[in-house]
Amino acid sequence: MRVIMLSWEYPPRIVGGISPHVFDLSKRLAAMGHEIHVVTKATPQAPDEEIEPSGVHVHRVHLAQVPNDFIHEIQLLNQATEVRVRKLLEDWRPGGQPTVFHAHDWLSLDSARNLKYDYKLPIVATIHATEWGRNGGIHTPTQKTIHEQEYWLTYEAWRVIVCSEFMKAEVGRYFDCPADKVDVIYNGVEPEKFQFEWSDAERAEWRARLALPDEKIVMYVGRFVREKGIHVLLNAAGAILAEMPNTKFVIVGGGHRASLERFVHWYGLEGKVLFTGFMANRSLHQLYRSADVAVFPSLYEPFGIVALEAMAAGAPVVTSDAGGLREVVLHDVTGTTTYAGSAESLAWGVLRVLRDAEHSDRLSTKARARLVSEFDWTGIAAQTSAVYDRVWREFLTSYWADTTLWPVTAGSEERADQLRVREKAAAPLPAPLEDTGEGFVDRELADELHLEYLDLP
Repeated sequence: MRVIMLSWEYPPRIVGGISPHVFDLSKRLAAMGHEIHVVTKATPQAPDEEIEPSGVHVHRVHLAQVPNDFIHEIQLLNQATEVRVRKLLEDWRPGGQPTVFHAHDWLSLDSARNLKYDYKLPIVATIHATEWGRNGGIHTPTQKTIHEQEYWLTYEAWRVIVCSEFMKAEVGRYFDCPADKVDVIYNGVEPEKFQFEWSDAERAEWRARLALPDEKIVMYVGRFVREKGIHVLLNAAGAILAEMPNTKFVIVGGGHRASLERFVHWYGLEGKVLFTGFMANRSLHQLYRSADVAVFPSLYEPFGIVALEAMAAGAPVVTSDAGGLREVVLHDVTGTTTYAGSAESLAWGVLRVLRDAEHSDRLSTKARARLVSEFDWTGIAAQTSAVYDRVWREFLTSYWADTTLWPVTAGSEERADQLRVREKAAAPLPAPLEDTGEGFVDRELADELHLEYLDLP
């Protein structure tokens, strides 16, 4: 199977959670024998065209002009993506190898839809989150635009993949997407990333950078947006410190934190709360392994991959019961679950872990075992591959096969001539802009859309 992954972000460009998801999934699918082509936005940090060691083909495209705003940027990206994919399709079309588009979130809708209707090839879509769920409704013109794009992606897709049963209910509720069109496939984690050799002395040295020797470390990692519930944790900090004064709260994440720092000062938590800024890779993994408890108090969470990372590192986990977190963390089986939005409940959960290390260690052991059985990327890739196979089988027996430009039915070449797809594919690719940052960076809008521009100035 040939799969064209359409994703607005891909390493080394990391804006949110889609980038690492597409990277890990593509790598595993390639290992299974699929030919994977990722088409994504260009970045100065990587070549426009490359084949990764995993065998994944990456095609990075440039915008034709400097965008006016974020929505315009996505429109320009889809235009450039469509041109690049058309060139690929024209190279492949005579061979007729099974080919599907895999669009990740609304950001890839426009190019996927145009290509679908010209070539009559099916789309598989992954919905990673919904604008309605993130904001508790649709309140602004930008949110309305994104919400409508999300609806059309679920409509145009042959199959829709979501990361939790919670998300399956959301796409049904907000987009009227039929339940039998949706496949639930969990996100995954690579536990080996967290199992590096690390001596007790090295761990003690790392902890000393963050807390006093007798302090317990309560860590949080996530964006500084309301949906992640960081304010709930800071509200709970006073109650936790009243019971266990030797506690240090280590807050990891990028974004605006001025209001959070003002609250810490007003609440008298200075010296007990440390904002580290953005952390990734080895430094973040070391923090997970240093923490006495990892806390994820989200108000809205489609899945909660950070909880998987904490469990892979062996850190006891306390989460809210929001969204997909209830499926990732099983209360009193693999972690401790508290009521979303309740600082009192969160304080109870954190204190329970800190007071009973033996019980927490048992939960952590069960959590690591569950990672292998349910959150392994190889198994996730196999489930995704099964979706591709199903879509292609159904496609071949549908009326779409009679109109496709792919040479699986008679008359495909004549149909290609009528649609003039060769001429469309001959359009020049946009050249790199003089501004190598090549992106619209509006921090207020980024906050509104719950995004982080981690690779842009």
